[in-house]
Amino acid sequence: MPEEVARKPSRIQLRNRKRIMEAALEVFSQHGYRGATLDQIADAAGMSKPNLIYYFDGKEAIHVALLNRLMEDWLAPLHEMDPGGDPLDEILAYVRRKMEMSREFPRESRLFANEILQGAPRMGPHLERGLKPLFDEKAAVIADWVAEGRLAQIDPRQLLLSIWAITQHYADFDAQIRVLIPDEVAGWDAAFAHVEAMFRTMLTVSERSG
Repeated sequence: MPEEVARKPSRIQLRNRKRIMEAALEVFSQHGYRGATLDQIADAAGMSKPNLIYYFDGKEAIHVALLNRLMEDWLAPLHEMDPGGDPLDEILAYVRRKMEMSREFPRESRLFANEILQGAPRMGPHLERGLKPLFDEKAAVIADWVAEGRLAQIDPRQLLLSIWAITQHYADFDAQIRVLIPDEVAGWDAAFAHVEAMFRTMLTVSERSG
């Protein structure tokens, strides 16, 4: 007798999985993987622990599901960098998108940072198979732009690392920034303008070198 085709999850199941993922994101971003517990996640999701375990085998399964989703979202803006576009426009668009992600998704950024600080025990394969090839590909594109004289002389790999370090700082150190710059709206406007101006100045080919 042929095996039964796996049933698609119902709307209720999809909704409950989404509730669990959202609750887990909040708990993991606050406490890290080691400090988070299934009880905390269940409480945040408003359901019992046995009900939660019906959807996920345990804490690690939830964490891995979140990381898988995060990697897709996190890499999307880098995928969008177009080798056929204007080099400065393409890189500045990437910088702006990374800033937007830090403003819109600070918990996701902290989840990623916590995983990396622990040595990426659950994310290592994604870094090797997903991030590394894309990083090398886009670094080569930037290197071509530099060689063509369309960007200032710069190390492409260090440029990408600097973009990540600066833009993600606004998410990972959100609590500190809120104290230092209490006006959130004005602070973000200033941050966008400052970061874009900094990279524009860094990457623009000077007339003297032309």
